[in-house]
Amino acid sequence: MITIVGATGATGGALLRRLAELDVPYRAVSRAPSRLGVATGARTPVETVGADAADPRTLRAAFKGSTQLFLAMANSPRQAELENNVIDAAAACGVQHVVKLSAPAAEPASPVTVSRGHWQVEEHLAATGMTATLLRPYAFMQKLLLNAPAIARGVLIGAMREVPCNYIDVRDIADVAAETLLRPGLAGTTYTLTGPRAFSHPELARLLGELTGRPVRHIDLPPSDFRSHLLSTAHMPPWLADHVVEIQQLAIARPESPNDTIENVLGRPARTLRAFIHEHLHTFAPTT
Repeated sequence: MITIVGATGATGGALLRRLAELDVPYRAVSRAPSRLGVATGARTPVETVGADAADPRTLRAAFKGSTQLFLAMANSPRQAELENNVIDAAAACGVQHVVKLSAPAAEPASPVTVSRGHWQVEEHLAATGMTATLLRPYAFMQKLLLNAPAIARGVLIGAMREVPCNYIDVRDIADVAAETLLRPGLAGTTYTLTGPRAFSHPELARLLGELTGRPVRHIDLPPSDFRSHLLSTAHMPPWLADHVVEIQQLAIARPESPNDTIENVLGRPARTLRAFIHEHLHTFAPTT
């Protein structure tokens, strides 16, 4: 049995759909099970369990009879604490293998606060003795959908200058997660995951303009101004605005380039940013 914690998230949801396609039984865990997008008509057993990582007592039932865990909780100031609660419960219930969604630059002195939290969880996981598979993807293509209103108005705002950024489709991350859960030979490794090409913001703006049929202007702001924009216009909480600025500054400090991990694991190329934008063209297209 594979238990999925973080099943309502973008990657967790994509993994639910992938396992259903493969007819693999799974147990999806959420504080709000009614929100789970569990596939209907699956030929294999699908379970949903309500549990709260802030209340470790509720986690025991989630792992009863489970041998593997996929862990992908939302970024938050409490992420390390909550994920460690899940890991402790999994270890106590006999789970043998954990696939954790982590992040680039997961290290003790990382310039990205959220990545330092991921490192703390990785260290905690290592200490349990369970087999740990770490997925470290770069920027999710799906996050671009949050910028769709501004893009539809012809504007792409950031603070990355003209440095490239790796974009990856969460469905590719989920496909890799499924393989590491189903193929024991892939377990126990750290996988850095990227799309097939890195795009700078000016290149992304040109691609968006080409596909939507209207020019998209790239506006590069100083980090402090970008943070203010995220607070006032996007209405992000301060910790999240800080995170967005930090990951964009990380791309400047550590230039990003694509790798072939997706193709090596899946035996096919990674999904392209062009294909993703075309798939969601109705979202990015200019409003009339």
